[in-house]
Amino acid sequence: MQEKEIGTVTHYFGHINVIIIQLSDTLKIGDTIHIKGHTSDFTQKVDSMQIEHASVTEAKSADAVGIKVEQKSHPKDKVFKVIS
Repeated sequence: MQEKEIGTVTHYFGHINVIIIQLSDTLKIGDTIHIKGHTSDFTQKVDSMQIEHASVTEAKSADAVGIKVEQKSHPKDKVFKVIS
């Protein structure tokens, strides 16, 4: 599997398991992302995402998106899009 870096985690909200990703490329619902950092390393599918509390199906470079995650993440973790 190939991966392409598409952003960085800027915030993690533990009480709701949501991360904010500052994107450097596009991201769509259905994409698979790989989050990797000092202590984080997991892959998951993007089921939903929001920009400023509004649900969106696609986000572009320079957007900050919120995504619900299955595991703990940390600011500065790198986000990669898995390319099959």
